[in-house]
Order: sequence, then C-alpha cells, then structure tokens
Amino acid sequence: MGKKETVNVQGREIAIQQNANGDYICITDIAKFKTAEPNAVIGNWIRNRNTIEYLGVWEFLYNPNFKPLEFEGFRKEAG
Repeated sequence: MGKKETVNVQGREIAIQQNANGDYICITDIAKFKTAEPNAVIGNWIRNRNTIEYLGVWEFLYNPNFKPLEFEGFRKEAG
C-alpha cells in the first residue's frame, strides 16, 4: 500500500492515495461536497453515458484482457 495524503479543497479534506502506479483521489470525499450521501452521487455518475464511454476507452488502452464485445452491452444500457 502506498502513501496517503490529503489536500484541502474549499475547506474540505480530499484523500489521495499514492503508489507506484500513480495517485488516486477519493471520489467519495469529492461527492460529499454535493450531499451527505455520496453513494447516490457516485451511482448517478457511474451510470452516466459519458462516464461509461470514458471507462471503455480507458479499458481498451490499458487492459490487455478487455473484452469490447462484452462492454458493448454495458455501453448500450448507459444513460
């Protein structure tokens, strides 16, 4: 496990996990800006068609086991 840090954004702490592969920002901490129940915010974001498209491109570029035909079903259901 890598190093943990935080960054202060508009008076709120956002966790950052650092490891050999890069830095990861806590989207739960970011979603708390909008509501006290970040699960709903993240759930809506993850179902958004643009998010699904982005994840598909990322997987295509960085995941050698990515299965584009299986992904197509997810992409069609998004949005």
